[in-house]
Amino acid sequence: MRRARRSDGGQIAPLMLLVVMAAVGMLLVLGQVGVRLDERHRAQGAADAAALSGAVWGRAAARDIAERNGATLEDYLSEGTEVEVVVRIGSARARARAARTVAGGSVS
Repeated sequence: MRRARRSDGGQIAPLMLLVVMAAVGMLLVLGQVGVRLDERHRAQGAADAAALSGAVWGRAAARDIAERNGATLEDYLSEGTEVEVVVRIGSARARARAARTVAGGSVS
């Protein structure tokens, strides 16, 4: 009586499927992380520009600069010579401050 031989040849397909699925999942996660990092950096740049602009020319200028950078001005606070702004791009929020010096009107 002959014994039936089992072939192991078909068992690599499920393993390869799992490896491919894991790789695709990692790529999706890394893509989302990249998008969020990009939004955060863009939001910080927009906030910095809006704060500087707001310190020199006021709230309307801060809003305009934020919008030109693809951001939404969420908050604007001006106290004396200091301006603080909060902007949003996507899910990222950023805060920045700028001060107007009294002598010469330059921004620091």
